Amino acid sequence: MAVIRGTEKAAHDLFMRGLVKGTTHLAAGHEAIAVGASAALRPDDYVFATYRGHHHAIARGASPEGCLAELMQRSTGVCRAKGGSMHLTRADHGMLGSYAIVGAHLPMANGAAWSARLRGTSQVAVAFFGDGATNIGAFHEALNLAAVWKLAVVFVCENNRYMEYTPIASVTSVPNPAADRAAANGMPGVLVDGNDVVAVHEAMATAVDRARAGDGPTVLEALTYRHFGHSRTDPATYRPAAEVEEWLARDPLILARRRLAEWGVPQADVDAVEARAADTVAAASRAAQDAPPADPEDAFTDVWADGGWAWRT
Repeated sequence: MAVIRGTEKAAHDLFMRGLVKGTTHLAAGHEAIAVGASAALRPDDYVFATYRGHHHAIARGASPEGCLAELMQRSTGVCRAKGGSMHLTRADHGMLGSYAIVGAHLPMANGAAWSARLRGTSQVAVAFFGDGATNIGAFHEALNLAAVWKLAVVFVCENNRYMEYTPIASVTSVPNPAADRAAANGMPGVLVDGNDVVAVHEAMATAVDRARAGDGPTVLEALTYRHFGHSRTDPATYRPAAEVEEWLARDPLILARRRLAEWGVPQADVDAVEARAADTVAAASRAAQDAPPADPEDAFTDVWADGGWAWRT
């Protein structure tokens, strides 16, 4: 979690220095969801994320250096500069991409779970999505099909209260946009504190065990809060100051430190972990900045499964 937080801060700083082009959607504040959920998965399970997916890429094994290099269009980026911030992918770690189209990847998670069934494996597919996706048709279609076919899918809603700039509560008929709609599709809907990494892990482990046992999908709704605006162009002034203050006091890293103290972990050990994380991110940022730019010719590779680009007849 500390490495993810540091990487997000580095991405912000590099953007402000003009080294990251385009935009970014930072996940600072969402770390407990990615880490807690990923800790309940096997290395061969599948993960699909949104354009706010840096935390999931790192939680599934992408390096901070690879992610920062990707944001800066370097040749050492996780996608060799062809993905950018919104399309981080590490297929060899089961991270099957971040997707910019809201809700589009939920049916894809169904496809991955169906593939696992056809191949006779016990792999689970996980789709992470924001609260805004719950009002997209693909969300309802994916839940219905997953339930009908009893697919091994876990749908995880990262509810940070805002669908871009609009409060989700102002445009949704139920208090919990994901969990409250699960029953209509015949599956469990679980509400969890998305800032508590232990709570997320426990809820995810139950859902994953259920899916792996053949009992079908689950919807987890993890309540959280983003520390930055929706994207780098958003100052987030529409959020009430008292609300921001309340949620920042419940920072996932603060809650994790508190749990460790309750379990008797020495503060010196916690400080050492945070120092190692800071060193890791600092080294990653330097290496990413020093890496050579991507070769434009790389744009023509990996178009086809054999790595080529020429049209097949």
